[in-house]
Amino acid sequence: MTASTSSQTSVPRWQRYRPDQQWEAYLFLLPSFAGFLIFVAIPVVASLALSFFEWSLLSPPEFVGIKNFKQLLSSDVVFRKVLGNTFYFIVTIVPLQLAFGLLLAVSLNQGMRGIEFYRLIYFMPVVTTIVAAALVFQWFFNYDFGILSAAVWELGERTGLPIRPPDWLNDPDWAKPAVIILTLWKNTGFTMVIYLAALQGVPTELYDAAKVDGASAWQRFRFVTFPMVSPTTFFLMVIQMIGAFQLFSEAFVMTQGGPAQATLTIVYYIYQLAFEFSQMGKGAAVAWVLFIFIFIFTFVQTRLQRRWVHYEAGGDS
Repeated sequence: MTASTSSQTSVPRWQRYRPDQQWEAYLFLLPSFAGFLIFVAIPVVASLALSFFEWSLLSPPEFVGIKNFKQLLSSDVVFRKVLGNTFYFIVTIVPLQLAFGLLLAVSLNQGMRGIEFYRLIYFMPVVTTIVAAALVFQWFFNYDFGILSAAVWELGERTGLPIRPPDWLNDPDWAKPAVIILTLWKNTGFTMVIYLAALQGVPTELYDAAKVDGASAWQRFRFVTFPMVSPTTFFLMVIQMIGAFQLFSEAFVMTQGGPAQATLTIVYYIYQLAFEFSQMGKGAAVAWVLFIFIFIFTFVQTRLQRRWVHYEAGGDS
């Protein structure tokens, strides 16, 4: 008797694998597959089909072909403004969040006393409910009784200068910065934590070699730290860009998309079309345009990352 035969005979018959028992594996996979099918796959297909219809929830759906997409791309002035607002948030929030997150991570990666406390403080906004944070910032930016306005008025009185606080939430020029400040406060801690994990993996030998070669602190950051965390930067850039495309709660709570639609984003516009104006078909069309934009931007970033993302294993991706 061979060793393999003896090992098989030592296993009880009821534990031996039989090809006719593959259904047990599928049985364990069934709950996850059913959840994905019901809550993801079917709604996605249904939204695509709905984008070719006009449906107000009160009347039967009417097939209109690509009329909804034509209106969005040709005659919908609000959609153009929404696109402009969304791209404004993308090109401001994503770079600032990456920069602040990396700066905090590098600062907190030093061997200083109470470092765990500072890490906790900077990460606390991440676990804060966005609605509660938006309500607090709404009060913070209030022109009449907000703490920021009170500080500016007090500064003007003490210095005698004719300065007055901006009307953050009612001025189209200041509403966007208010939303950006809230978003940075809320999400920079997450970026910091991811960068901290990446910095922990940078070999100290590289810094020692750079110091021996006479590299300054800035040169060590530029030629050692940043290339070594470039894969993390690429990951954060992609997910933060997708998050900026999907910006909704901040503008919904703080400014309700105003003033003068200055903070109306694509996702907010989808919400308005579907649930305020009962234009379900057009709302689904906007959702698919959003999907196309996210897909294109993600694909472009994936292609361009080969030029600047460096992996420790050697070579570019």
